[in-house]
Amino acid sequence: MVLPIVGIIVGLLIGTYLPAIVPIEYAKYLSVALLASLDSVLGGLRAGLEGNFDNVVFISGFFTNALLAAGLTYLGERIGIDLYYVALLAFGLRIFQNLAVIRHHFLKR
Repeated sequence: MVLPIVGIIVGLLIGTYLPAIVPIEYAKYLSVALLASLDSVLGGLRAGLEGNFDNVVFISGFFTNALLAAGLTYLGERIGIDLYYVALLAFGLRIFQNLAVIRHHFLKR
């Protein structure tokens, strides 16, 4: 449970102090990749708190989410529709749901 939190903090510190410039062509891909990874980390943290964390499910979910989000973004660019909004909405909803469950877990203690 501590490792995902430490990973998020280290990632935020690295991103803050070593800013990288991302070309505008990849901004959509980066946004869905960030949300997919944050969703996976928070889902793993939630599963850990509930006592049913499985590393295989976590890793497979991480890559499946990332590939599906990138695929939707790519397909949307090819056909001229912003399909990456679908991934942003879905991951955003799941992030808020996972945060709510995590918050409830800590408040019940």
